Amino acid sequence: MTLSVISAGFGRTGTMSLKLALEQLGHGPCHHMVEVIENGAAQVPLWNDALAGKPDFDTIYAGYNSAVDWPTAAFWQELATHYPDVKVILSTRSPESWYKSISETILATVWAPDKWPAPAVEWFKMVTKVLERSLGTAKDRDGIIAAFKAHEAAVKAAIPADRLLVHTAKDGWEPLCTFLGVPVPDTPYPRTNSKEEFFEHMKGADDM
Repeated sequence: MTLSVISAGFGRTGTMSLKLALEQLGHGPCHHMVEVIENGAAQVPLWNDALAGKPDFDTIYAGYNSAVDWPTAAFWQELATHYPDVKVILSTRSPESWYKSISETILATVWAPDKWPAPAVEWFKMVTKVLERSLGTAKDRDGIIAAFKAHEAAVKAAIPADRLLVHTAKDGWEPLCTFLGVPVPDTPYPRTNSKEEFFEHMKGADDM
């Protein structure tokens, strides 16, 4: 199995909903940060190698047919080259609403090292480096939003239009199914991973 679809969208752009959608459309299993939390012992060293310039994507994504969220989004360029036939989705939302969401969830936990649970310190260190790869040195609202906009512009400039779908959760099934060439399900598009659900997922880090 090799990756058929990746998302270059940052975390908190509807990536969990997209994961569930891709799996429902036959492009699963889908790799998401949740998998890194659940399989930290195996995944964290592999991502640290990738961050050090020695990625082994075939091992990281062994058994997966698609990938969304971070750390994937931090390596979208390398992945688009490594898997030349992969389709790329840019999951997105308004920069302002995205910043509000990420500042209350991911940044509130990853950028608070004094609160990291001991079993998950290595995971948090790795994720800190992933965020730095995506956001650079930005730490304030304006800088982080600027990094978000620059990232999206880079993806749109680099990926040919016939290989790229810019998608929001509000867009639902139709554009996604057209892009993937599959029928539209008769069920609602998944809507999940609220702030409360995010912190439920994060509890898994306590058991690494």
